[in-house]
Amino acid sequence: MPNRSNPKGTLALIGGGEWGEHHQTLDRRLLEISGSKRVVVIPAAASYEHPEAVAETADAHFSRLGVTTTTLPVLNRRDAQDPPNAEAVEGAKFIYITDGSPMHLRSVLKGSALYEALLAAYRGGAVVAASGAGATVLCDPMVDPRGGAYTVGLGFVENLAVFPDHAAAPSHLLQRSIELKPAEAVLVGVDTETALVREPGAKWSVAGAGHVTIYAGGSPTTHGAGATDITLP
Repeated sequence: MPNRSNPKGTLALIGGGEWGEHHQTLDRRLLEISGSKRVVVIPAAASYEHPEAVAETADAHFSRLGVTTTTLPVLNRRDAQDPPNAEAVEGAKFIYITDGSPMHLRSVLKGSALYEALLAAYRGGAVVAASGAGATVLCDPMVDPRGGAYTVGLGFVENLAVFPDHAAAPSHLLQRSIELKPAEAVLVGVDTETALVREPGAKWSVAGAGHVTIYAGGSPTTHGAGATDITLP
């Protein structure tokens, strides 16, 4: 898994609300790290929520930052196995996975050629940004949005679980995730328009408009934008 193979890439786990006002600063930073003038967008999580609008929003957001986007036609399992889509991801320097349905996204990506390409790109130095559902699915264990319990994620990062849209989440769901957290795992609540970022060779940091709250046993700890040197799996 990536966290065991010294990946050269940068990972940004975002609590949702991608491409909002507060994301310009974060995305400028990620673009600088990537050295790319093009962002490859994976809209699979939004397959049932007007994915064509995802492409339009991404293009408008990144055009203001002086770069272009390519939104891949990846909406189902067949698309994730399509060689041209996988090749586009493996060759990308900045890949963005959008919010939507985490359960659908997991079924699309798990064990697919596209997911293997994503791993290869990240290990090779690409920036991977994943918002909401994307952030949830990349981690293992994965918070199940249907009730706040846990299920198996993709394992991009192991022993770390992300609870997106943390500040606005129903309290009973959050409490259930806290109570059912596996002993070996850390639960992180990430607010909307906020990112938990790990650059190669560095500890985690926080960027964006809100906070990241860490539940690891004992009292939770909260970190705002600009916080650095956060130790997580």
